[in-house]
Amino acid sequence: MAAPAPLLVTVTGPDHPGVAAALFDALGPLGARVLDVEQVQIMGRLLLGMVVESADPEAVGGALRAVATSQGVTVECSPGSGSGTRPGGPRLLVTVLAPELPPGALAGLFGALAGCGANVERIVQLARYPVTSYELEVTGGGPDRVRRAVGEAAAALEVDVAVQEAGLHRRAKHLIVLDVDSTLVQGEVVDLLAARAGRADEVAAITAAAMAGELDFEPALRERVALLAGLGTADLEAVRQDLVLTPGARTLIRTLKRLGYVTGLVSGGFDHIIEPVAAELGIDHVAANTLEVAGGRLTGRLVGPVVDRAGKAAALVRFAEAAGVPLARTVAVGDGANDLDMLARAGLGIAFNAKPVVRSAADTALNVPYLDAILFLLGLSREEVEAADAAERVPVRRPPV
Repeated sequence: MAAPAPLLVTVTGPDHPGVAAALFDALGPLGARVLDVEQVQIMGRLLLGMVVESADPEAVGGALRAVATSQGVTVECSPGSGSGTRPGGPRLLVTVLAPELPPGALAGLFGALAGCGANVERIVQLARYPVTSYELEVTGGGPDRVRRAVGEAAAALEVDVAVQEAGLHRRAKHLIVLDVDSTLVQGEVVDLLAARAGRADEVAAITAAAMAGELDFEPALRERVALLAGLGTADLEAVRQDLVLTPGARTLIRTLKRLGYVTGLVSGGFDHIIEPVAAELGIDHVAANTLEVAGGRLTGRLVGPVVDRAGKAAALVRFAEAAGVPLARTVAVGDGANDLDMLARAGLGIAFNAKPVVRSAADTALNVPYLDAILFLLGLSREEVEAADAAERVPVRRPPV
């Protein structure tokens, strides 16, 4: 005997407690099986869909419509097709975010997905401010085709998009490693030191060329450090006090710690300044360069191996091994050319307000000025973050309207 055909049931109307309970209660005496169910609520309106298998679909429909009348909602029943189960194959999570996401941008992204054979099965809004962000659950098309298609569309539409495979790995223990200068903090520490030494223009020119990949990092760093000779340890402390964290940095680190993430900082800057910042934020690991100090003054030289492009990638691996986290479950965030190896080694490399060469090489790019937007790429919503802050009585700082 052929299996009963599935019945697609759609329920709409004003939402209130007890609607779903009454509907499912009506199905029990009829021997119906629920194969799938989804429910959302938008501005007080309920949209519930379910796939039901029954030998007597007319009885099911009649019972559900009777319940709907008593609950003040509407039920539509129609013959389903297929098995009523979700398709197999890899499921992808496409996260899109921008200061604003107008209908045209969404149309362009959905068109790109359709064009590569992918289908959007679920959409969840992750944030309304300070950016707008949605997470799309996608099947079909294949990871490489989807990444290429939405990446091209995102560049044309000037929005940020990340494509990741769904699965349990998103809930496992992770390590996130951040660059410091122009990522965790605003500006470049070496430029701030140079300003105190009266060598700002000379150092800034070398910094810009090094970050753009036009100069090898280590000789450029040594050249800049030489220009800092004579500064005192009091100057180092003054620069540390003047550092400005990137908007959202505290929220990002605080939330990651709640999630059980291991955190790390890697920097071509200097541990005299970065280690106190890491201690204040509760960062677990730090790798940075060490300035030579003699008689309370900088000599213009470095001590020990240089943390350069290769050194940052090595630090990521070292931190992962210490934390017992596979590289596939690591996240690296940076903006400059000396972050490229680290971004490539990580399971997810994020270019944050980065130079063009870095944006083109990273897994995904964020071009909004809020570091906690990274949380949306991890599947967290703004409401979840704020609820956790409220539970710990952390003040919520909303941007001015």
